[in-house]
Amino acid sequence: MVAGAEPLMFIPLYDYNVLRTIKTPVVTRTLIVITVLFFIVFESGLVIDAQMASVGAFGVIPAEFYLGAGLRSELAVIPESLTLVTYMFLHSGWMHLIGNMLFLWVFGDNVEDAMGHARFLVFYLLCGAAGGFAHAFAAPTSEAPLIGASAAVAGTLAAYVILHPRVKLWVLFLGRIPLKLSAMWIIGAWIAFQFFNLFIALDEETSYAAHIGGLVAGAVLIPFMRRPDVPLFDQGLPQSPVVKR
Repeated sequence: MVAGAEPLMFIPLYDYNVLRTIKTPVVTRTLIVITVLFFIVFESGLVIDAQMASVGAFGVIPAEFYLGAGLRSELAVIPESLTLVTYMFLHSGWMHLIGNMLFLWVFGDNVEDAMGHARFLVFYLLCGAAGGFAHAFAAPTSEAPLIGASAAVAGTLAAYVILHPRVKLWVLFLGRIPLKLSAMWIIGAWIAFQFFNLFIALDEETSYAAHIGGLVAGAVLIPFMRRPDVPLFDQGLPQSPVVKR
């Protein structure tokens, strides 16, 4: 099972939102590089063919948490609790990887800007862990490994829309229709899509519970983890016409 491999309702291209307190989003870019390198080396088959082994060793398996199923008896290389972090660096394919990293590229830098480098790294990992835990809680007997960064990315989206709901974004709606809309409409539609799919459950291969766990974590954490001088909902800040680099 994967977190974040559903067809993308919109593809983010860029936003009109300059960085205000940091020069370079070091953590955002480093997370992208590490995740891509991990995929190329262990999962793409271009270097070594270890996708099934890495998924089995580092993905979140709910039955291991709740039942002690012993499914990892020959693959256990880290404590079970650490898979709540390692799973977010695994992806099921190129499109799964590219989708998550594109969202992180567009939205992560401004959230990092609002928190600072160290706090953003902690925030990202906490959102991912919350998504993994939410998935395990929703399906405690599942033996399918959960992989993907989208719970952490979902938390980043939640933080972004709380910080910058009025910022304009260029996206491709349904992958082909260019639109320029406010973040609150685009991200709000994405959030509604997650809840809709959670209850309709048309796609059993995607963990919408993980997405929502990350979203909730991001929404709860951002008021406390932002810099003290960073307002919520863009209060008192002018809208910048500068296109992001």
